[in-house]
Amino acid sequence: MEHKLDPELEAFISLFPRADLTDPVGERVNFAALAASVPAPDISNLDVEDVLVPADPPVPVRIYRPREAQGTLIWLHGGGFVMGDVETEHPWAARIAEASGAVVISVGYRLAPENPFPAAPDDAYAVLTWAARNAAELGIDPDRIAVGGHSAGGGLAAAIALRARDEQGPRIHFQLLNQPGLDDRQQTWSAREFTDTPWMTRDKITASWRHYLGSTPASPYAAPARATDLTGLPPAYVATAEYCPNRDEDITYALRLLQSGVSVELHQWPGTFHGSQALLSAEVSQRQIAELAAVLRRAMTK
Repeated sequence: MEHKLDPELEAFISLFPRADLTDPVGERVNFAALAASVPAPDISNLDVEDVLVPADPPVPVRIYRPREAQGTLIWLHGGGFVMGDVETEHPWAARIAEASGAVVISVGYRLAPENPFPAAPDDAYAVLTWAARNAAELGIDPDRIAVGGHSAGGGLAAAIALRARDEQGPRIHFQLLNQPGLDDRQQTWSAREFTDTPWMTRDKITASWRHYLGSTPASPYAAPARATDLTGLPPAYVATAEYCPNRDEDITYALRLLQSGVSVELHQWPGTFHGSQALLSAEVSQRQIAELAAVLRRAMTK
């Protein structure tokens, strides 16, 4: 099949690194170098603070506070469940906070394979409950807390939305799901067809889920696409990339949310691939990032 990538993105394909998750520890170094190569965000209008959230173990977070902030986003980074931290996510979390006007709490959840499921969603849920419980001290509105993330982080955000509903936990106002990893089964058309697309390959996804699940069978809290009941979940924005193995599982999840009575905005970005918005010089990448912020801003005023 001929891929009709966005021309601005295609020009950078040869420069895009190919991750090999057979060595997750080594790949973390490469991932950090990639993040460091992204142009630094403007944080002159943000107050940025590193905090350790009390939990077992404590969870590092980086809080971005715009002036006159409206609403709060618990943000979960990508990296296949095995890479990334608040430092590598800094370019993206800061941009979302600056452009949306929302407080962004970027979560440094524990990584697999050293800490397989449920470590990462437990950390994310601990941060959610901490933010809601300490809203007054943090100066945030407990009724305006959203969850969101990119790739693996989007899957974690969807998972803690399910858990909060099931456990009558903190009320989540909105889900911001960017190319989320939702399904370990890899049985959709896009998962079978896009086996060697830029940045994301079938082997990489298989390794990612293997590291994350360990010896634990997949459940809806690990792979939200496995959930049979999606009623009562928060409104959602779901963004997909055309040449992304996750594409069809994300579109199917969005459709199932709609059929469960959940309000959903779905945007399928033509000509893009998984994580291509990291190529900030491309006009489509700039539109993708601007839309994430605009959607969040709009959600927080409802």
